[in-house]
Amino acid sequence: MKTVYTCFCTDVIHAGHLNIIAHAKQYGRVIVGALSDKALIRYNKFPIISEEERVRMYGELEGVDEVVLQEDMLYDAIVERLHPDYIVHGDNWREGPEAVIRQNVLQLLSAYGGELIEVGYTYNPTVKKIDQQLKEKLAMPEYRRKRLRQLIDMCPIVKAIEAHSGLTGLIAEKTVVEHDGRPDQFDAMWVSSLCDSTAKGKPDIELVDMSSRLRTIDDIMEVTTKPIILDGDTGGLAEHFVYNVRTLERMGVSAVIIEDKKGLKKNSLFGTEVEQTQAGIEEFAAKIAAGKQAQLTEDFMIIARIESLILERGMEDALTRAKAFVAAGADGIMIHSRKKDPEEILEFCDRFRAEDAHTPIVVVPSSFNTITEEELASHGVNIVIYANQLTRSAFPAMQQTAEDILRYHRAKEVDDRLMPIKEIITLIDEL
Repeated sequence: MKTVYTCFCTDVIHAGHLNIIAHAKQYGRVIVGALSDKALIRYNKFPIISEEERVRMYGELEGVDEVVLQEDMLYDAIVERLHPDYIVHGDNWREGPEAVIRQNVLQLLSAYGGELIEVGYTYNPTVKKIDQQLKEKLAMPEYRRKRLRQLIDMCPIVKAIEAHSGLTGLIAEKTVVEHDGRPDQFDAMWVSSLCDSTAKGKPDIELVDMSSRLRTIDDIMEVTTKPIILDGDTGGLAEHFVYNVRTLERMGVSAVIIEDKKGLKKNSLFGTEVEQTQAGIEEFAAKIAAGKQAQLTEDFMIIARIESLILERGMEDALTRAKAFVAAGADGIMIHSRKKDPEEILEFCDRFRAEDAHTPIVVVPSSFNTITEEELASHGVNIVIYANQLTRSAFPAMQQTAEDILRYHRAKEVDDRLMPIKEIITLIDEL
């Protein structure tokens, strides 16, 4: 009997999947692949049930003869293992980021005369409603909150990009590109106090209060599903911080990063050019411990940001603080630098990892932007945050457009560099 293979990456079976199986059964013995958790998160489909549950669910479907785990979104290993006569898939992968996976399948099948069978994608109100329900479930606090910890466990490095509005959240959520023959995307969003303040036309001095910050988070959460890391500045008074931890945890935020400074907050990139006061080790450790005591779940993360290198206090001070903050309960360490050379960051990571193999390290390569994610991961970095690039790219573009409209007294000259409004609207899902 001929072997037919199809791969599923769903948590809910609907008419479209049953249609795929019915077509596959016409050609032979049907093997269904369950895409693994690690592969799913690179495929823009974060699982809400476990691999084991998906394997069991697929195996109970009528017409399925066997279920296997597919460990990678590309089909190389599974085709080598099963050598299927046919691979069956919906025709919805002919365009867009998934087209690279389709090309991978065609190349593998052509090597031995296998055949790809594409089934028309099932579009109906029921399927649309199920897809929408899945998205809504992914956005629920209990699912979103724990996702950052899951990503750290499953990814070589977690990539976060800043979002300061619903629209920038959608860009972070939906931007997918082909890289090295496979789709790639951001894993999380960074809600920066700098970008949030800038979007409101206010200075980055903790002038925008937490209630306003929470409204920004709510705007982003309403239209996205990816985990959120909040820039918590100094965390404020410890007595206030504990309440904010509870609020963020309840909303579904995955992590807050607070920096070991006190007094009037100034942006770190000013370094020693402006007066900035670093909090004492015991004082900041107590704030971390109070926050950890206040939280109610194991999912939420409090990450300590160390400013010693920014303030030129030296490597030993940074490492001493890192050790103390981890002992106080910090779930991760963010080390920051304004130097263009990443050497001091890499030295910190190497020395920290020599003593602590597990605590996540976070870096923000705004100044030292020549280093790659792969290089950072090789030094033990777990999360890389692109902290302000969307804001910095939007401002000059908008300013140039405004100047040109004034200069020419019409909009025609700027039209070639504008995205059609119809394309922007397609980012926004309708119910």
